Amino acid sequence: MKSTSTLFLGVLGLLSLGATSHAQAQNAPVSQQAEAGTLGADWLSQTASGVQYVTITPTATINAQNPGTAARVITYSVTFPGPGTYDLYVRMRVNAGGANDDSFYYASGFGSKSPTNDNDWITCNNLFNVGYSSGSLPVDQGGPAGTGVWKWVNMSKYSYSETPVSFTVAAGALTQTFQLGAREDGFDIDKLVFGQTGLYFTPAQLDAGQQGTTTPPVTFTPTGPPMAQGKPKYLGGVWSPAQKLFFNRYFNQVTPENAGKWGSVEGTRNQMNWAELDSTYALAQRQGIPFKMHTLIWGQQQPVWIETLSNADQLAEINEWFQAVAQRYPNIAQIEVVNEALNDLPLNGSTGNNGPNTPGSGAGNYYNALGGAGTTGWDWVITSFTLARQYFPNAQLLINDYGVITSSSNTQRYLSLINLLTARNLVDGVGIQGHAFETRGIPAATLAANLTTLAAAGKPLYITELDIDGVDASSNLDDAIQLAEYQRIFPTLWTHPGVKGITLWGYRPGHWRTAQGAYLANADNTERAAFVWLQNYVRTTVLRAKNGQETTVRLFPNPTADGRFSLSGTQNSTQLRIVDRLGRAVHQQALRQQPVVDLQLRLAAGLYVVQLTGQDGSLITSKLLVE
Repeated sequence: MKSTSTLFLGVLGLLSLGATSHAQAQNAPVSQQAEAGTLGADWLSQTASGVQYVTITPTATINAQNPGTAARVITYSVTFPGPGTYDLYVRMRVNAGGANDDSFYYASGFGSKSPTNDNDWITCNNLFNVGYSSGSLPVDQGGPAGTGVWKWVNMSKYSYSETPVSFTVAAGALTQTFQLGAREDGFDIDKLVFGQTGLYFTPAQLDAGQQGTTTPPVTFTPTGPPMAQGKPKYLGGVWSPAQKLFFNRYFNQVTPENAGKWGSVEGTRNQMNWAELDSTYALAQRQGIPFKMHTLIWGQQQPVWIETLSNADQLAEINEWFQAVAQRYPNIAQIEVVNEALNDLPLNGSTGNNGPNTPGSGAGNYYNALGGAGTTGWDWVITSFTLARQYFPNAQLLINDYGVITSSSNTQRYLSLINLLTARNLVDGVGIQGHAFETRGIPAATLAANLTTLAAAGKPLYITELDIDGVDASSNLDDAIQLAEYQRIFPTLWTHPGVKGITLWGYRPGHWRTAQGAYLANADNTERAAFVWLQNYVRTTVLRAKNGQETTVRLFPNPTADGRFSLSGTQNSTQLRIVDRLGRAVHQQALRQQPVVDLQLRLAAGLYVVQLTGQDGSLITSKLLVE
């Protein structure tokens, strides 16, 4: 039998252990003003609107995965209230440059780090479209805050290109050295907070240095399956840190948002950052869904270092870029080879819709290395596709641009470029962006007609970057406005027979048009009205399968030498239209259940597309060669 004193001491020991465990479980958050550290020479402390913060001096040199010099490092001495594991929260502001102003580094552990050792630093990029500026939701993953506002991000849960880390403090080492590193300018930091891992902190609690709670947020969990599962065309999404959550529950095609742009991969020459692109590709392989590479050639977000190389060296680097992508990702389904050729040349001094492109802006400035305008006016695009066909023989090569179905003149200009590529067997599909600023106010009938014109090139169409805003005239979130616009636009795109897939350019807060309310799911995962409608529409709408009429319609003779030919099997067609390679209608007529249509047309020698509209609205196309 144990003595009473022994039993008392045992109970006291258990009580002491319990008190210690409780204290460790409730370690107070540790706040650190950003300017309180030892600032490297490239950091500045500034004050505006009552907030004192640090920012980096502008520089044209951005290392890919480390600060590069001690001048770009801030060092802090942080004393913790007790041992335990802590998450790092940072109050930051991304300025007007958006994706060009939104990255920094934090040390991968405590202690003084080498400014040139990649392993010592966690790269944090794409911060322009995540974070929490206010509200009752805890600062967890993602978040709806955009640019130009002070916002909190849990860096220990934010994954861009590297696995994030939490920080463990031992009982005998409560004071630790911690470091931050500069990457892009235009990025401001106000405050750091180390909050205990496993607790949840609202922006207000972090602002005040108050303890978080153990209660996780109540969030909605979607169940899937993907909206377009089993459909003859895909409905995909864009992949980025802000858009990853529940991706597989909604989408069956994936496109990297920024990770596949050359400037993201090779910001420093010969230092390749594949991590986030690897993540996108791995998802596609794991889920068995198409991976579309975005993008090889563009007039934005290109490596700054390539701008000043000779034409020969630039072309060599472009070949290396293509080859590196091809070797790393052998199962690419689709590639947007050239992005926005009509709007943004890879040329310094270009004054297109996204210009002017100034030195250091990331335009690439390799336009002339690819052949410039040349004899076709588009030699640089033709060269790009020629290289892509060489390095990616099994991928579907796409061209991609915006504003191309909003007017017939834009459509015709785009079609002329597509036809140049088609004549050389260099393009396999046509990408058509669908941002809200393009489609707003454009009649759905105009969009449909211009899609049909582009389909005359005989290539499948893809809506590559669809988003629809959801705010009123005062920029207040408005579900009804977004729902009405989705109902007006989406069916026209989804049911068009030439369109073989649609990709939403984001669906969660952190969307590049977060300020315009273009996201479809809220920060707590609940679905806005437009998203509920969209899922039901896609899942229940029966798309036209390849019907028997397509195999029974015959065109004879083909080629024709005198413009005389016949169409048979046309009894279910209501309209006949013949267009030339520029998409211009050269003949059209109504059909009235005629099984045979005999034609004798005065057509110049060349290639034409014969289009038959079925009673169900389907479109059947055939090529006609006139000799």
